[in-house]
Amino acid sequence: MDFSETVGLGAIAGFTIYLGLPMGRVRWVGDRVRVGLAMFSVGILAFIFMDVTKHGEAVLETAVDHLKHHTGSFGHVLALFALLMAGFIVGTGGISAVERRLRSRRSGPPPVAGGEAAAVLTGEALARSQEGTEAARRRALQTAMVNAVAIGLHNFAEGLAIGVSAKAGAIGLATVLIIGFGLHNATEGFGIVGPLGSVRPSWTWLGVAGLVGGGPTMLGTIVGYQVHSRPLELLFYALAGGAVLYVIGEIWTGMRRYGHHTLGLYMLATGFLAGVATDLIVSYGGG
Repeated sequence: MDFSETVGLGAIAGFTIYLGLPMGRVRWVGDRVRVGLAMFSVGILAFIFMDVTKHGEAVLETAVDHLKHHTGSFGHVLALFALLMAGFIVGTGGISAVERRLRSRRSGPPPVAGGEAAAVLTGEALARSQEGTEAARRRALQTAMVNAVAIGLHNFAEGLAIGVSAKAGAIGLATVLIIGFGLHNATEGFGIVGPLGSVRPSWTWLGVAGLVGGGPTMLGTIVGYQVHSRPLELLFYALAGGAVLYVIGEIWTGMRRYGHHTLGLYMLATGFLAGVATDLIVSYGGG
């Protein structure tokens, strides 16, 4: 499989994420559907978190195995662990810090106490209500885009696996990986739009979110075909794991106010199992 074919198929695998994104344009009418979709996305994210941590740990275990057999150094293991730690911390606390800073810049000054007339007070209350609604919309879109970034980091690592396999001549494995990752990425579109709740994004926003979430699969394929770097894989696994964990917490907190906890847990389990089912194809191919 030559370079152009590998990149083309990697792009197909990545951009199947657009199959689930249009669900964000559907006008949901009830909280049950909102909670169900959001918690389904949490289930998918929980599987992605398990997947990326498993692969990141595998990189470290390989280094430890080399140390055990005196073919590697303790310094190399320590450096990889430091890379894992830095990536995970940036993926969780770093994103949270950036979001807090953005929200503080967007927040206007508090309203002045008092007023001259009831009409003025009513107008001010209405303005504050509209500002609160717009702030909630921005926050939902922001959380969903952070979700797309986290998924994109995960997909970059998947693209690395496709590129490395194709470069090594394992065409059968690369093909199965492309099919498996394509099916898996199709479910990730739900993971992006799940946190939006009642917010209806524009087609432009969905297009950008799909590019952020799915595009890295193609980029990872390019990099994996040209360069094979275990530290690079570990870094992206760590960043993805931290970011996914942060987004899970955000969605979970946001959905608590709607109730329907039992339904949410059922949908969480369904999303997780959907991630496992699509990943079985990759495992069948040896990926």
